Amino acid sequence: MSEMITVYFERVAEYWPNLLTSLNETGIMMGFAMAAAIVLGLPLGTLLYLTDEDKPLQNKFIYHTANVVVNIVRSFPFLLLVIAMQPLIREVYGRATGDPVAASFPLMVIAIALYARFVQQSLLDVPKGVVETAQALGASIPQLVYRFLFVEARSSLIIGFSTAFVSFISYSTIMGVVGGGGIGDFAIRYGYQRYETDIMYTAIVVIIVFVQIAQWFGLWLARKIDKR
Repeated sequence: MSEMITVYFERVAEYWPNLLTSLNETGIMMGFAMAAAIVLGLPLGTLLYLTDEDKPLQNKFIYHTANVVVNIVRSFPFLLLVIAMQPLIREVYGRATGDPVAASFPLMVIAIALYARFVQQSLLDVPKGVVETAQALGASIPQLVYRFLFVEARSSLIIGFSTAFVSFISYSTIMGVVGGGGIGDFAIRYGYQRYETDIMYTAIVVIIVFVQIAQWFGLWLARKIDKR
């Protein structure tokens, strides 16, 4: 038994540089996805809320257009989305696979749509009285959003983001199927394709650990800032 453990750690040490490289690639993809979720997904989700029926900026055309786009992206099988975007990514970036920056494009698209829906739901959960109070005080739309809606929904927004983050990690592993790099690519190339299941399961354990840490931190932060 001890000999098997020794052999296992020797094999992990052999693949360690490749594992670190794959983790760095995943980190790059996740960084782009998280940035897109915050910079574009948060405003899009807020727009969906504000333009919905009986909301401050009610606009059926804008709401239904944005809603359809979000629904299409979220319902699109991610692997097929990656494949469908290959020509566009190659045209814009010069290459579509083998680079974490190129691989981040589909992740950014799904991150925007996914977090936008989380944001919309979080804002819909804000008590109607909060909006009425803001309007009674003469708050402008930016003031309503930043001083009332986001403040009231801050814990839910963080929990939604941590949940979305976990999904981003899952999506990033799929990039390995098309040679996009990352921990998923490591598990496929060095584990599955070489029939080295111990290496593949090691990569899976690493992914699970990251998911658990992200989920725990999100819940901890949400409780920390919840002043209600």
